[in-house]
Amino acid sequence: MKLVGYFNRDGGTFRTTDMLAYEKRAEAAFREAGHDFEAIVFSGKEIIPAMERAARRDDIDGIVAGGGDGTISAAASIAWKNGIALGVVPAGTMNLFARSLRVPLDIWQALDVLATGEIDNVDIASANGRPFIHQFSAGLHARMVRYRNAYSYRSRLGKIRASTKAALGVIFNPPEFEVEFEAAGMRERRWVSAVSVSNNPFGENALLYADNLRSGELGFYTANPLKPLGVARLAIDMLRGKVRENADVMVMHPAEVHLHFPKLRSKANCVMDGELLPLARDVSIQLHPGELKVLVKQGLAAQVNEDERREPAA
Repeated sequence: MKLVGYFNRDGGTFRTTDMLAYEKRAEAAFREAGHDFEAIVFSGKEIIPAMERAARRDDIDGIVAGGGDGTISAAASIAWKNGIALGVVPAGTMNLFARSLRVPLDIWQALDVLATGEIDNVDIASANGRPFIHQFSAGLHARMVRYRNAYSYRSRLGKIRASTKAALGVIFNPPEFEVEFEAAGMRERRWVSAVSVSNNPFGENALLYADNLRSGELGFYTANPLKPLGVARLAIDMLRGKVRENADVMVMHPAEVHLHFPKLRSKANCVMDGELLPLARDVSIQLHPGELKVLVKQGLAAQVNEDERREPAA
C-alpha cells in the first residue's frame, strides 16, 4: 500500500523520543514490509490539517497516525470520511482506541505490527454527524474534564495528577440534570448525574474501552442522581471494571440513541473522545458498523471472529 505516517511530536511518549530516529525506523519497517511509505513529524497544531490534506489525495491508501487519543480520534474521522485505512501508533496517556485494536502500546513494537499487519473493518460512531471512536458523555465525565483543563500540566504524569485532582473535585460536587432518551424502542425521561454512549460496549476493564469494535452495538449508560458517596462507589466499580454491577447504572446496547436535554444550561458541556465541547439540546448518536478501515496485527480479525463464535457456548 501507499501510506503516509503522521507523528505528533507533542504527544505524550513522543515528547521524550528521538523523533528523527523514530521517523527513520518507521520508514524502514514499512518499506521492508513492501509498502510505499513516508513518515513526517508535525507539532500538535499542524498535524490535523496535514492529515486532512493527505486524505484528499487520490494516490494514497491510508495514513498511519501517532499521538494521543485526540490525534487518533481526528485521524479516524479523516480516514472514515475519505474511505482510507488508518494505522494507530499509541503515543498518548490512555491510548484507548489502540487498546481496543490490540496494537502494542510500545511505540517501536507498534511499527512492526502495523507494517506486517492486515486491513480490518471496525465500527465507528457519530453524534450529530461528528464521528467518535471511543465515547460521547455528559455530566460527571464532562465536569471532570472541565476541572482537569483548569489545571496546568506539561507531561503525562502531570496530566494524571490533574485528572486525579479533577476526579476528587467531581466526587464532592457531582452534577444532576434531566435527560430524555429514546433507544431500542424505549422512550424515557429521568434525572441523572451522567450519560455516556460508547462506540461498542465497554469491556470489563478499569479504563473503560471496548474489547470488541465489531459488535454493531453502542454502549448506552446512565447513572442515577448521585451524592458524593455514590460517586465514590461508582469510581471504585469503574476501577474494578464492574460498572455494570453498580445499582445506580442503567446499561443498554442499542444501535442508535437520541438524547434531549430539556433544561440545558447555556454553558453545558459534553466530552467526545476526550475533547470538551458545547452540549447541544438534542443529540442523535448512531453507530456505523464496519465502516472504518484499520490496520491490525496479521491474523487478528480471524482470531476475534473465532473468539466471538465461542462466547455463546461459554
